[in-house]
Amino acid sequence: MSSHQNNHIEGEYIPESYIPHTESHGTKQLWKTFWILLFITVIDFIIYFVFPANMFRNITFIVLGVIKAILIIGIFMHLNFEAKFMRWMIILPAIIFISYLVAFLMIEGGFISSMKY
Repeated sequence: MSSHQNNHIEGEYIPESYIPHTESHGTKQLWKTFWILLFITVIDFIIYFVFPANMFRNITFIVLGVIKAILIIGIFMHLNFEAKFMRWMIILPAIIFISYLVAFLMIEGGFISSMKY
C-alpha cells in the first residue's frame, strides 16, 4: 500500500476537499413570512386606493409599515433568535428614531399644519 493512498475516515477534516454536512432547516418560516408580508402589502394597496387621504390612512400606513419592518428584522435578519435584551437594544432606539423622523417629516412637509380639526 502506497503512502499516498487516501484511506480517510468519513467526516475527517481534509483541508483540500472538506465539505461540511449541512443541516436543512427548510424554508417554511421564510414562506410564511413572505405570505404575511404580501398580505399586509395588499392591504396597504387596498387602503390606499379605497380611502381618501386623511389621518386614518396615514396612521394605518405607518402602523403596517412598522409591522412589516418588525417581521423583516425578526425573520430575515435573525433577530428573533437573539437574547431578549439584545432585541430591545436594537428595536427600541430604532422605534424612537423612526417615530422622531416621521413626526418631523410630517411637520416639515406641512401635513400637520394643513389638517382640518
